[in-house]
Amino acid sequence: MTRFAKSALAALISLCTPLAAPLGITQAVHAADLTVYSEDDGSVCGETWVLSKITHRFSYQVHHVPHLPEVAITDFRDIRQHRYEQASEEWPIGRHYCRATVSLSDGRDRSIFYLIEEGQGFASIGDNVEFCVSGFDRWMVYNGRCRVLR
Repeated sequence: MTRFAKSALAALISLCTPLAAPLGITQAVHAADLTVYSEDDGSVCGETWVLSKITHRFSYQVHHVPHLPEVAITDFRDIRQHRYEQASEEWPIGRHYCRATVSLSDGRDRSIFYLIEEGQGFASIGDNVEFCVSGFDRWMVYNGRCRVLR
């Protein structure tokens, strides 16, 4: 690797890290070091970025999966975390399992189950969100009735 490529990579890594510490090329960046939640912190389930990401992805889903009604999420209610799996040596990814009730633009209320995986965002930066709205898992991605995320 050329000296220019090494310095460009080091600059990119330091910009992408919230800590913005100068990192050497040989120093590893661990996604688990970027985001830390306490075990009893259930508020991550109701954070604005999580709900916005779900709303945006749901809109994409109903417009691109055949035979789904074209509705939108208008509101989240009764948001709660029902399980938390803390990161450990055996399982290095912390997981927040959440559930809520969503109001849809057709006037119906549906259950939603979602999972927030710590440090599993794009290129291991940030967190990943997986969700399932009851009745909208047409291709059984979450094993019917959202069983995988419950």
